[in-house]
Amino acid sequence: MLELNSISTFYGNIQALHDISLRVEEGEIITLIGANGAGKSTTLMSISGIAPPRTGEILFKGKPIHELSANKIVGLGICQVPEGRHIFPDLTVAENLDMGAFLRSDKKQIEKDLTYIYDLFPILQKRRNQPGGNLSGGEQQMLAISRALMARPQLLLLDEPSMGLAPLVTKQIFDIIKKINREHNTTIFLVEQNANLALKVADRGYVLETGRITLHDKASTLLSNEDVQKAYLGI
Repeated sequence: MLELNSISTFYGNIQALHDISLRVEEGEIITLIGANGAGKSTTLMSISGIAPPRTGEILFKGKPIHELSANKIVGLGICQVPEGRHIFPDLTVAENLDMGAFLRSDKKQIEKDLTYIYDLFPILQKRRNQPGGNLSGGEQQMLAISRALMARPQLLLLDEPSMGLAPLVTKQIFDIIKKINREHNTTIFLVEQNANLALKVADRGYVLETGRITLHDKASTLLSNEDVQKAYLGI
């Protein structure tokens, strides 16, 4: 579904990614793990058109997207849930979800998707008339994921979904991620600081160190890798 071929991304003269290559197959969950500042978020922003790569190419279903604007990339079926959630705090929960469907015109399917969202996250239905800024951190993360789902993405990019959340809420979020992948047939590219959780839900994983991919394997294999355990799992 997605291929990154030797992409390098810069912020001004500072190079953040060095010849990154990876792939995402349709229907799988892949995760990208690494320390803070390794370039994980930059990788997602390169895919979504926010920080386009200077060299290399990004293919979505075999077609290049690295020169497209961010809104056109969303229109193709790629949506990103950014680090820190970034919901619209002054809009209600319902209005935030409406914004997720902004590019759509299939009203009947939008209504069905909204019902699915409220089944997935019942608390959002209860709080649908409340401003997003009044929600707890966990509820805001649920809203951010739901807003992205309202765009009916084929590929969902999740950036640090567990950040700042209590362990019980984090478990709930990760259970929902697996459910979305399984029931909604959504391919997921997960960037996550909690490597243990990420590798337990993913099919495959990549390790990123200072802007370079250093390891790639099945997630279960990476979980038992001694170097990964020492560096990212605290074992």
